[in-house]
Amino acid sequence: MSSIAPVFHPSHCMTADHLPSGGQSGSDVYVGVFDLFKIGIGPSSSHSVGPMRAAEMFINELDQSDDVETVGRVQADLYGSLALTGVGHATDIAIMMGLLGERPDTIDPDTVPEKLERIRQTTQLMFAGRRAIRFCEKEDLLFNRRVTLEGHPNAMSLSAFRDGDSETPFYSSTYYSIGGGFVIRDGETPRAGHGDYHQVPYPYHSGKDLLDLTDRHGFSLSDLARANERTFRSDTEISNGLQKIWQTMQACIERGCQTDGILPGGLNIRRRAPALYRSLRSRTEATDRDPMGILDWVDLYAIAVNEENAASGRVVTAPTNGAAGIIPAVLRYLDRFGRNVNEDTIERFLLTAALIGSLYKRNASISGAEVGCQGEVGVACSMAAGALTEALGGTPRQVEEAAEIGMEHNLGLTCDPIKGLVQVPCIERNAMGAVKAINASRLALRSDGKHFVSLDRVIRVMKRTGADMSSRYKETSAGGLAVNISEC
Repeated sequence: MSSIAPVFHPSHCMTADHLPSGGQSGSDVYVGVFDLFKIGIGPSSSHSVGPMRAAEMFINELDQSDDVETVGRVQADLYGSLALTGVGHATDIAIMMGLLGERPDTIDPDTVPEKLERIRQTTQLMFAGRRAIRFCEKEDLLFNRRVTLEGHPNAMSLSAFRDGDSETPFYSSTYYSIGGGFVIRDGETPRAGHGDYHQVPYPYHSGKDLLDLTDRHGFSLSDLARANERTFRSDTEISNGLQKIWQTMQACIERGCQTDGILPGGLNIRRRAPALYRSLRSRTEATDRDPMGILDWVDLYAIAVNEENAASGRVVTAPTNGAAGIIPAVLRYLDRFGRNVNEDTIERFLLTAALIGSLYKRNASISGAEVGCQGEVGVACSMAAGALTEALGGTPRQVEEAAEIGMEHNLGLTCDPIKGLVQVPCIERNAMGAVKAINASRLALRSDGKHFVSLDRVIRVMKRTGADMSSRYKETSAGGLAVNISEC
């Protein structure tokens, strides 16, 4: 086992003051709908999608200096939450797939077991898909569970060694997986989005800015979001991209409803969505008289998605994988039980959801390792509540109120997954978040949009609550359900 630690550059190390969250994500960076909704693979956006993207970045950096062909060994070091819950979140598998040159949005989940077995059997890895190198998990993929880097709780370093020199890395880079599949490299200016706020016609930094813009120009929030997106792509490209996201969400629901079995990881949790689906389909007219029966379908949709996520299936990060079931469930509820729902309705829903999510990304966090599950399920609930309100014809102020209600009643929500698996309480929590989002929308639609706590205020409170929260309850599986249930 190599005793060489990754090469760090203290002058470039990020401190907490430079985090790409908490209002410090780079005030001029635009976070759009295709930044927040990314097609990927389960079970975690921060612990599997992010590390796979970090490996891709590492390969690209080596490619720029034509060093890929000289690599003889690669070592991955995980820190903080990535180390503590990395096995349960499939971080190890994600890194190995990323080093193969795979991407979260294009990898076929069904091929992962075979590729993983090949690496483990041969102790070799086809680095970047074109060079066979030695790779032994016990020596080359290290979980530093007692070390947390200052830059972010989700940190990893990748080091490259040349043939014939397995002790001294010739290149090393540290990355932070900051939630929702976003990754930044240590020493670089954080850029959580794909564009510049100065480029878009309607820049905003807060919920108040959004309401002021809609008042001034007389359009809806989804109109504003689409106008900004036009800076980077055509209307056809926007619509095609949004429809692809919706199709992927629906396919995930369908797979979750049809796939029986036990979820991986050792908790022996049986998938419940297929049985629930069969039960709901067999309902008689008499049983369907239950006025709350629609919520059973909402529960089904959310559970189906997150069981697929737990099994490392294809999901849409919305805005994270741990909360990936809420927005699809609410959107499917709208599509099935709403009136006059068409493609435009679906697109307005997704555009509004992203607009709300961008406020959390810029001014607080969507990372469970940073602020607990309020940053995942809470944010997804807020996004879904506001988006549903927009799609049902709500005013911008009613949308803002719905989004605020969705977060206000998730404040303080901890992230304490049992055995570090995105299963308990994560799967059921998505069902609860989806139902809560629908209720938040209904409350807002029956108001005049005037309310005591603004969305901006609740976002600030969420950020402060996350800062006050013990690290035991922030995706470390060191407290709460994760400890007490395991002890029993």
